[in-house]
Amino acid sequence: MMPIRRDLSFNLPADRLTDWHERGPYVSHFLNTLSLFFPEGERFFIHSVRHYRDQATDPVLKKAVTGFIGQEAMHGREHEEYNQLLEEAGYPIKEMEARVTKLLEKIKANAPKPVQLAATIALEHFTAMLADKVLRDPSLQGNSDARFARLWKWHALEETEHKAVAYDVWDRAMGDSPAAYVTRVSALVTATVIFMRHVIEFYGIMLNHDPELPRSHFQRLRGYGTLANFLFGTPGLLRACVPDWLSYFRPGFHPWDDDNSEFLKDIDRLVAELADYNAQFATAEAA
Repeated sequence: MMPIRRDLSFNLPADRLTDWHERGPYVSHFLNTLSLFFPEGERFFIHSVRHYRDQATDPVLKKAVTGFIGQEAMHGREHEEYNQLLEEAGYPIKEMEARVTKLLEKIKANAPKPVQLAATIALEHFTAMLADKVLRDPSLQGNSDARFARLWKWHALEETEHKAVAYDVWDRAMGDSPAAYVTRVSALVTATVIFMRHVIEFYGIMLNHDPELPRSHFQRLRGYGTLANFLFGTPGLLRACVPDWLSYFRPGFHPWDDDNSEFLKDIDRLVAELADYNAQFATAEAA
């Protein structure tokens, strides 16, 4: 599977930021919270894979690494624009992004390079799991605002397209020794705990800065229930990821053991839809 760099722009509407998802602001804010991790996270992934690029002597893998870097750079750019809209709407995005940057810079300064790459393939597995669920279950997007839905679907498609690249670099560099296995699975557990702890904290900050939401947790119970159902009930985004998360512990695991490449046929259609929207957007702007 060869990842392709696509230079796309999504022109998200600022007036729908906090209620773009069909299930309302509590789910919208959860997905918005995930967005703020991507710019620095994608840069960290590029950094850790780039360090091992010369060990990828296979010309096909070298080309795949170039495509991976190009896609991650585009993801970072589009989520920066997304996050800037949230900042301008009054959410303390820069403060939270600075905390993510500080954490990743500390890892880069202190963790050995293999650990940095292990963290990358763990988080790539995490994003590939989420991407698979978004592509597999249309109800996760439902009748949400199409402009935001397109961005998340594009991100999911490209995460799927390049889901094995960093892992293949790891495999070439580290092999399949017991020590490599322990490092790989330990990184998934550690990354999951750290990532989810920050998501929960930052999600609370997002809710507290939304002037349209109640102040008390008691008054928010229905909204919390909506999010809990979305994540663990129906459709159950995180619940559906549990088998895939556990599969990472299998010796001999590879991301393409779960071949969901059939979803990639939607890429061209999405790009065409986006081109039509951007043409209409440009016309409206010019008027």
